[in-house]
Amino acid sequence: MPAKRGQEYFTISVVSGMFNIHPQTLRLYEREGLLCPERSAGNTRLYSRQDIEQLSTILNLTREMGVNLAGVTIIMDLLRKLREVQEEKQVLLAMREVLEARLAASPPRQSTSA
Repeated sequence: MPAKRGQEYFTISVVSGMFNIHPQTLRLYEREGLLCPERSAGNTRLYSRQDIEQLSTILNLTREMGVNLAGVTIIMDLLRKLREVQEEKQVLLAMREVLEARLAASPPRQSTSA
């Protein structure tokens, strides 16, 4: 997928320098599915701000908390699922507000008991 115009991207050498890691570490994280950088037309890895935030989380888990890559994979998947659930919750809350507004605006129902 080509990089989107107007967004800021960083090459593998810049990112590895930012975090003081070897470029092979970034390639490993990509092979493991932890990072998915975009590619330029020349197939150069291009890391977005979101990729860099994700890398920061990965490095915090491995360096500071001692989590291995299998654990990082599980944690990152759980974080992704949590974000999806939170987004779904927001959609449902918005739907609830709309339904409550419609209910409040509708005329009261008449009882049809005999």
